[in-house]
Amino acid sequence: MNNLPLTVKRSIELLGLVLLGTLFIIGRSILMPIIMAFFISIVILPVFRFLRRYRVPEPLAIVLPILLLITVLGLIIWFFSAQISLLVADFPQIKKNVSTHLNALSNWIFSISDYSTQQQVELINKNTDDLLSFAGKTASGAAVTVSSLFIFLGLLPIYIYLILFYKSILLRFIFMWFKDDAHEKVKEAIYETEVIIKSYLIGLLIQVSYMTILLGLILMVIGIKHALLIGVIFAILNLIPYVGALLGNIIGVLLTLTSSPELWPVITVLCVIAGVQFLDNNILMPRIVGSKVKINALFAILGVIIGGNIAGVAGMFLSMPIIAVLKIIFDRTEMFRQWGVLLGDERPSKSPMTYPIFRKKIRVSSKTQADNH
Repeated sequence: MNNLPLTVKRSIELLGLVLLGTLFIIGRSILMPIIMAFFISIVILPVFRFLRRYRVPEPLAIVLPILLLITVLGLIIWFFSAQISLLVADFPQIKKNVSTHLNALSNWIFSISDYSTQQQVELINKNTDDLLSFAGKTASGAAVTVSSLFIFLGLLPIYIYLILFYKSILLRFIFMWFKDDAHEKVKEAIYETEVIIKSYLIGLLIQVSYMTILLGLILMVIGIKHALLIGVIFAILNLIPYVGALLGNIIGVLLTLTSSPELWPVITVLCVIAGVQFLDNNILMPRIVGSKVKINALFAILGVIIGGNIAGVAGMFLSMPIIAVLKIIFDRTEMFRQWGVLLGDERPSKSPMTYPIFRKKIRVSSKTQADNH
């Protein structure tokens, strides 16, 4: 491979990326549960090791963390169902509030255009069939998504159990791909991958917890209806980098509009969300996660969009851990180190056009940079 021309090497790399993307697209329904189970397995690995240290039988040491995980998931589903029940109970008031907002919107449109209320109603009626057709397609798509979600969740415990039970076989398989002199680097990459994924996912769980409590309590004290539901929805959507925060704001505004005939609660919700998000992004989350692998914003957003197109919501959630693992592998491989630089956010202090040292694949420490400037 080292004797091949540079153009051939780059062509093979690009072909490999295309094939990898094609594999994800074709096999997403199979691969996504396995990847999710792999990440969850790493998170519960310390519990498994703790139980094994006290001579708990291996099958039981695997099953107990999975049961704990299922219990937590059940509590989350119960919380959502309770909050949705409260939302449904307020449906008559929601209908009244929506009517008030629509009338206000209609009057505003009439004030800035020539469309009267009657013309607006006629325009809506003219497009009703298209709206109903779109709603029907959306509902059928949602039904497929829900059924796929249940299959996804049903397979997860099985995959988690098997990954933990056969982890030694999987590790041996990985080592056998490399020469003996590269095993130390492989071992280092495996350990770092475990640390990164563990800190990232546990950090996200802590983030969801404190954002739900903080945002929900503040909105509740102010007097916003469905405060806890807004808090938990925003906290979960915020797990999707960059895109999730926008969706969380939109849903928060919609829930507030339906629960109040006035506009001041909407402004309040947006201000509180902005304050909590600023606190999370700049103070809390960097201290909790403390990840050594940093992905630049450009490829974080691209990863979320590509992951969403390939595997929907699951792909959006898994995009960041997958990119982090790829960066760990790229940084430790001579052939692919430039891809690790591309994904990272370690910007050179000087332009590579002027300073040749920044054009090379070698790691440039801060001391080396200082010496060369």
